Amino acid sequence: MKRLLFLALIVLIYSGCKEKNSITINGLIKGENTGNIFFHRLDLETPVLIDSSEISKKGTFRIRLKTSEPDFYQVSLSSENFITLLAEPGEKIKLEFNNKILYDKYSVSGSEGSEKLRIIDQNLIDTKRKLDSLKNAYNMASSEPGFDIKGPELEASFNDLIKQQRRKNIEFIITNTTSLASIKACYQRIDPETYVLYDPKDLQYLKIVSDSLNKYYPNSRHVQALTRDFQSELTQMNANQLVRLSEQMEPVILNPDLKNTEGKRISLESLRGKHVLVTFWSVRSQDCINENVQLKEFYKLYNKKGFEIYQINLDVDTNLWKTAVKFDELPWISTREDNPADPATARLFNVRELPANYLFDKEGNIEGTNLHGRTLKIKLEQLFN
Repeated sequence: MKRLLFLALIVLIYSGCKEKNSITINGLIKGENTGNIFFHRLDLETPVLIDSSEISKKGTFRIRLKTSEPDFYQVSLSSENFITLLAEPGEKIKLEFNNKILYDKYSVSGSEGSEKLRIIDQNLIDTKRKLDSLKNAYNMASSEPGFDIKGPELEASFNDLIKQQRRKNIEFIITNTTSLASIKACYQRIDPETYVLYDPKDLQYLKIVSDSLNKYYPNSRHVQALTRDFQSELTQMNANQLVRLSEQMEPVILNPDLKNTEGKRISLESLRGKHVLVTFWSVRSQDCINENVQLKEFYKLYNKKGFEIYQINLDVDTNLWKTAVKFDELPWISTREDNPADPATARLFNVRELPANYLFDKEGNIEGTNLHGRTLKIKLEQLFN
């Protein structure tokens, strides 16, 4: 008898440990259903498929996912039809969907973090629907009499909705500083090119969330990524302040006029009317090589919209530079210092390390310095929105 009790105790302990290191999801999709439902873990912003479950004829599904820490998950029928969960080990989550459009007013219980995500996601969905309605009304009114009055009214309503959504996100962040759900509120977008927190002053909310979550979840990759983003944005803000200060000083004419790989001189001034990223690089710098790969993606996206890159090489060996430009198939304007041993242009731009870059607006004024990675991506999205 004692032996049986001992074995039963072991089973109970094992079951308890198993539940603490996993989450269980039970769901119901109302209506007739077939096929599978998929579960992804969010690796920062990238969904990674980890499992799937067959949907029964009654529309039910069930799955257990192993996890040792709070994390973000996507429950999806397709890449465009999904909801996001914030699940913690040991949670038993119940989902109920009104129809096959998963994000359309679903319910969730058994997970506080997932309920918080449902609230902010639903707020954003409602705002997007209202914005789409205003867009349609604006397009219809544009061909009707009285548009000179109605048009500005619709524009004002559109802008008010965006401001209201921003206020909702700020309120959510302030009241949920200890929840990982606040990260989602920092990164929500009105559309692929417009963040809900669009104002430069909103950097303070990234700091609030970063400082708070680092105390509670210091090892979370999502928190670490947020902290890196905040530091990057802060660096850019300080750089912008320096740019504004420099504008108050005696103007310095920055107009490189250098030879390309074919020996033809091209001046920066000749590119007026475009947003131009002047970059300094060296073939011998792996950081520069890596950045060129990313710049090629941005160039492909925005070149036809008015974006140009004017790249200045600092290598002494001319053949090394020309070979790299040809081998790497660099599509933009590739030039080189007239005398790399005495780089006058780099000195004029106060280049301290490589890679370095300066973003010029259409009038030839500097609008950003040393924009790299996500910071440059966000800036280009804002410019060509």
